[in-house]
Amino acid sequence: MTDPQSTGSPGAERNTLEALAESAQSAIKNEASGKPTDASGAVWERAMLEKLAMAAITEQRQARRWRNGIRIAWLVFLVGVVWLGWDRSANTADISTPHTALVKIEGEIAAGTEASAELVVSAMRGAFEDKGAQAVVLLINSPGGSPVQAGIINDEIHRLKALHHKPVYAVVEETCASAAYYIAVGADQIFVDKASVVGSIGVLMDGFGFTGLMDKLGIERRLMTAGENKGFMDPFSPQTEKQRVFAQAMLDQIHQQFIDVVKKGRGDRLKETPETFSGLFWTGQQAIERGLADQLGNLEFVAREVVKAEDLVDYTRKDNVAERLVKRFGAAIGEGSVRALRLAPALR
Repeated sequence: MTDPQSTGSPGAERNTLEALAESAQSAIKNEASGKPTDASGAVWERAMLEKLAMAAITEQRQARRWRNGIRIAWLVFLVGVVWLGWDRSANTADISTPHTALVKIEGEIAAGTEASAELVVSAMRGAFEDKGAQAVVLLINSPGGSPVQAGIINDEIHRLKALHHKPVYAVVEETCASAAYYIAVGADQIFVDKASVVGSIGVLMDGFGFTGLMDKLGIERRLMTAGENKGFMDPFSPQTEKQRVFAQAMLDQIHQQFIDVVKKGRGDRLKETPETFSGLFWTGQQAIERGLADQLGNLEFVAREVVKAEDLVDYTRKDNVAERLVKRFGAAIGEGSVRALRLAPALR
């Protein structure tokens, strides 16, 4: 097959045609010079030259069309990326009419997710800054995640409330546990469904230990470190008592930070018992009885009856189509494999 790069240009096409023409002229000169040439052979040669010329022209035209098609496709793709990139700014457009601002917190709360502090805080800022927003509602449906990400969001809730003097309400759908509840207690009131799952005020660090299995299989772990605790929590190395105590102290400290945030957020409404901060979770009805939530109510109820602004405007920031394409064809290609292979424990 002819290389499009070498034959796709008009100059290359002309060169090919000129070469074929020279071949034809040479054949005609041979006939004119009186050299013995079979008549049928001359006709056959002319026919073949004509076919070769037409084939070359056809192939070069196809190569040109293909190259132009690729260029047009890239142009359409780039225009689409720019156009779709405007979707994000549309959510934060200034809306002057009174409304209830909505920010969704769904799924795992972690860096790089749609419930990351980066996206949630950005959405909240847009909601608070909009003059038409009468209040901000955090619609939560999350099992939890990173205490760091949750802490950033909780801190920003308090800062924005003090700056803009607007109320914040948390509305729980199915689940508001662990780091999600860490966020929810920053709201002025928490509304739940009677069957919602609420609570899990605790911290965990999980992982695996394979040392016993390795001994049975006769596998030796060859780990070299500089620093006696650099291999701390390595799943293929035994855990010392000193390391276990150190990890537990760290978890206890983060747990106490969580407890302090809950007490600050709930205040006198919290009916503390020995089980409150044990990591247990309860239904929405039980959460109200324990002072972990305020009352039953869904998103529409809060907008209509509490905020008194029934119109909802969603400020939630999400990766648009363009950003998902970039992630898919960029650095995120190997992200799933990296996560699957990562054995280091994470705080949740």
